[in-house]
Amino acid sequence: MDGSIAADDDTWTVAGRTFRSRLIVGTGRYKDLPETAAAIEASGAEIVTVAVRRVNLSDPNAPMLQDYVDPKKITYLPNTAGCFTANEAVRTLRLAREAGGWNLVKLEVLGPPPLLYPDMPGTFEAAAALIKDGFEVMVYCADDPLAAKRLEDMGCVAIMPLGAPIGSGLGIQNPAMMTMIKEQITVPFLVDAGVGTASDAAIAMELGCDAVLMNSAIAHAKDPVKMAKAMKLAVEAGRLSHLAGRMPRRMGADPSSPLTGLIR
Repeated sequence: MDGSIAADDDTWTVAGRTFRSRLIVGTGRYKDLPETAAAIEASGAEIVTVAVRRVNLSDPNAPMLQDYVDPKKITYLPNTAGCFTANEAVRTLRLAREAGGWNLVKLEVLGPPPLLYPDMPGTFEAAAALIKDGFEVMVYCADDPLAAKRLEDMGCVAIMPLGAPIGSGLGIQNPAMMTMIKEQITVPFLVDAGVGTASDAAIAMELGCDAVLMNSAIAHAKDPVKMAKAMKLAVEAGRLSHLAGRMPRRMGADPSSPLTGLIR
C-alpha cells in the first residue's frame, strides 16, 4: 500500500461518519483565531474539538471560531474541557446542542488540579446521562481496559484514553496498556492527551490507534503551523507502519546479508 492509497482509501468511521484524516486537533491555546485556522489547515484535520466553555460560538459581537473554521467543511466536536463534575459536563453539552445542533460530542470529566486525571466515576455518570439523552459520546478516560470496555458497553461511540496527563507533552507512557485496551473494544480507539511531538503521534498510530487527538502539542510549539504539518505526516507514517507490520524484535543480530558463500 503506497501513500496515495492510504490517503484515499484508508478511512475510519465513528458514529456513522467517515473520515480520511486520523488527526483530530483542538482549537484552543493559540495566539489568535487566524493562527488557529492556519494550523488546522496545515494539519489536514477533518474534526476539531471545541471547548464549549472557553471558545466563542454564539456571540456575534466578538470574534467567532466559525468565521475562521468553516463548520460546513470541518466537523466540530464540542467538548467539556474545564468540567469537574458530571452535572457540569452534561449541562455544557446540552447547551452546545441547543446552540449549534451538535450531537457528536467529546466527554471529559476531570479530577482536580494539578493532575487533571480523568474522574472515572463522574465520567460514567455523565456518559450514562448523555447517552440516555441521545448524544453520540466520544469519551476521554483513564488508560484502564476495564473502564474502556464498560464505556463501550454503555454505548459510547469511541474510547479515548490519555497517553499522558493533559498538556504534559510526555508522550505515550503506557503502550502496553494501550494495546490491551485496543484488544478489548470494537469501537474506534484514539489516544487523547499527552502527545508532545511528532514521534509520539507516530507511536500512537503504530500501536493500532484509529486516530490521535491533540491540542497543546501544536498550539504551544514555537511554530504551530509547522508542527501541525509535522503531526499530519507523523500520523500518516505511523498508520502506514502499522499496516505494513513491523519486523520481529529479537535478541542479538540478524545480518541483512547472508554469511554463507562469502568471498575469501
